Amino acid sequence: MKKLLALLLALTMVFALAACGGGNAPAATQAPAAEVPAEAPAEEPAAGPVTINFWSMWNDGEPQATVIAEAAEAYEAATGNTVNIEWKGRDINTLLSSSLEAGEAIDIFEDDFNRIGQVYAPYTYDLTDMAAAAGYKGYDCFNNQAIAWAGYLNSITEQPQVGGVFYNKDCFAAAGIEAEPTTWAEFLDVCAKLKDAGIAPLAQDGAYTNFTFYYHLVRYLGEDGIAELRDNGGWAANEKAVQAAQDIIDLRNAGYLADGAPDEYPSSQNKLGTGEAAMVVCANYVTAEVNAAMGEVNWGLFNYPAVDGGAEPTAAYAGANSLAISSYSEHPQEAFDFIMFLVTGEYDQKMADTAAQIPADPSNTAPAALTGTVETLLSADKPMTWCGSLNTHAAWGDMKTLFTELFEGKYATGADFCAAMDALY
Repeated sequence: MKKLLALLLALTMVFALAACGGGNAPAATQAPAAEVPAEAPAEEPAAGPVTINFWSMWNDGEPQATVIAEAAEAYEAATGNTVNIEWKGRDINTLLSSSLEAGEAIDIFEDDFNRIGQVYAPYTYDLTDMAAAAGYKGYDCFNNQAIAWAGYLNSITEQPQVGGVFYNKDCFAAAGIEAEPTTWAEFLDVCAKLKDAGIAPLAQDGAYTNFTFYYHLVRYLGEDGIAELRDNGGWAANEKAVQAAQDIIDLRNAGYLADGAPDEYPSSQNKLGTGEAAMVVCANYVTAEVNAAMGEVNWGLFNYPAVDGGAEPTAAYAGANSLAISSYSEHPQEAFDFIMFLVTGEYDQKMADTAAQIPADPSNTAPAALTGTVETLLSADKPMTWCGSLNTHAAWGDMKTLFTELFEGKYATGADFCAAMDALY
């Protein structure tokens, strides 16, 4: 009789919840409600081990995959659950949308932070409460952006990368530079000291002139201002855009670029390995590239300096791969627990060391070549995109040519450069 009363009460609660709309959480963040069986069992079965299906963007045997597999083995030993990993490789983005829409057996999936935050957002679980319960911190710049895109924390960052001014600490020491610059005026002072010491201040390869100019432009305009120019033109009428271009011209005229810059990639950046040049504006993979070509460099990093009257003085280019849980996962808590195994503590540190990358857990330590990357990410309140979405413009190829010409000294003034940009519209 007691079991019958319990069953009737349970059914009454199900129908009451259905009438109220099933709760307050967004529908896209929860698994579809299961149908009530015609004859419910007299007693709930005991909870037991579960299987978590994980689609990874790595290929089996890669350093990242090796660490993930080790973490899965440790998680299985600690919990009794099973992690079924499918190594999908870099083309995972060609599979995910249709697979998630079809409701394939996916609990955790891994891909680019931007795609998870925008393209796959309708298929992602709300991780807000689980993250709070676990005391998860991560990096605000990624968490804030994920929430801005999806309306809730829909992914957990792993394998972050960051852009800024990477420099050879030995060059700074040789020039008597003790503090990293935070403003454009301080940056120019550093350049002058390096030049006086016989060291080229700034390396610049042609492959990254677009990125360097974008980083300077975004300090004046912010990403919204750049998007306005991208969509509507008006470069020459924008005083801050003109000033940004003029700053680059002045930088070149002062002799602060390495000989031959902008050079054929990677000739200029490799000058940091010989001590001929001190700084380069790029993302953190430049450290691995130069180290592989030239030997170990004593690396440092600071965020691109702020300009007077500018916008977004602390934003940083930042990208990442991220982990999300499917909205229909039947085991979201177990999946989240495994994600925490990967992005915090022992296995995150092992990932950083093995794959030579920035740790996802800010309390862990970046490899020596990435000194300063954690601090730069922590100081950024939002991540900037690659080239501020200028690369979505139909004339992007021509724009890149003009950016290179700017560093080559082909424009007498910033106004001349901006007029050439307007001519592309």
